[in-house]
Amino acid sequence: MSEEVKREAREAVERARADLIDLSHRIHAKPELGYEEHQSADAAAEMLSAAGLEVRTGIHDLPTAFSARAGSGPLHVAICCEYDALPEIGHACGHNVIAAMSVGAGMALASVADAAGLTVTVIGTPAEESGGGKIELLEGGAFRGVHAAMMVHPAPFDVAEMPIIAAAQFEVRYTGKETHASAFPELGINAADALVVAQAAIGLLRQHIQPTDRVHGIVTKGGDAANVVPAHTSAQYMVRAATLKELEQIRGKVLRCFEAGALATGATLDIEPVGKPYAEMHHDSDMAAMYRRNAEALGRSFLDLTENLRRAAASTDMGNVSLALPSIHPMIGIDSLPAVNHQPEFAARCVTAAADKAVLDGAVAMAWTAIDMASDPRVRDRMMASGE
Repeated sequence: MSEEVKREAREAVERARADLIDLSHRIHAKPELGYEEHQSADAAAEMLSAAGLEVRTGIHDLPTAFSARAGSGPLHVAICCEYDALPEIGHACGHNVIAAMSVGAGMALASVADAAGLTVTVIGTPAEESGGGKIELLEGGAFRGVHAAMMVHPAPFDVAEMPIIAAAQFEVRYTGKETHASAFPELGINAADALVVAQAAIGLLRQHIQPTDRVHGIVTKGGDAANVVPAHTSAQYMVRAATLKELEQIRGKVLRCFEAGALATGATLDIEPVGKPYAEMHHDSDMAAMYRRNAEALGRSFLDLTENLRRAAASTDMGNVSLALPSIHPMIGIDSLPAVNHQPEFAARCVTAAADKAVLDGAVAMAWTAIDMASDPRVRDRMMASGE
């Protein structure tokens, strides 16, 4: 029975092949930043509605979030759909591919949901790159009643359980006092110097952090004129660690570096969080194994991570979802090397034949995984028990 259902699901993706690839390319051509993805969200929602799913837009007070539901089976699976881009370099993380494959998986599952014993909801989740739309949706109840969630992310290669670590972002602002930089420098308080002291302290701190910790950021304002002592400087920084608990430790150390800049120069310091912390990802082992088998059945080959590659960890608000319910976030290869995520060259690879194939393979593999979950009594019962 499940094999027949899986065949029907794949046929649904094949019928929508041209439309799914067109959706991916259209989103790629008009990149939109987090919480501003109006055209992308609308395009995805409209395609799901045309396929017969019940669509609600602007859910939980997020204008670019949506839900699209089909079926009435006992196991409720959510497919997370991302579509935000990065500043300047556009879809250099391939969220156009994510959006199209998630829509494809939703359409495939909608065509067989009742036969498979599934309820499927595609959840449009804005602002993954900065802001954390999934966290807002999770706290608002968008995942209430869902037993498991999944999404697939493009990368240079296929990985079933990509290392995903916790992260927090914040904005730093120093306020000093302007003066003539040559005639009366002794009357000034140099806010740029405060930032330099902090960055030097962070550099020295790197000797004393965990191998899994990360600290990185950019200066967003360094001053206004070379002959004026800067009174206002700012930066955006991120810290990452293996877990939320470890994140608090490294975050405290980094904040003390910024406090050192204020203390050394006499500037005042203001630190403001940007969004809520992203949690580490807990991949559900049953779901990950099912996804890998299904993707391999489609001809994909998986990379088993070496120790060096395990350190190539990223962060996503899907981690927060995974702490609340069984979830997976595998990577799907788009033949991009030497280009990697967050490079302009990777953005260019996200509308190639390999990326288009990833759209179709990812959609089918997710649909098949949901069907396998519903047809395996042990996994189905565990998932449903976790959502009670």
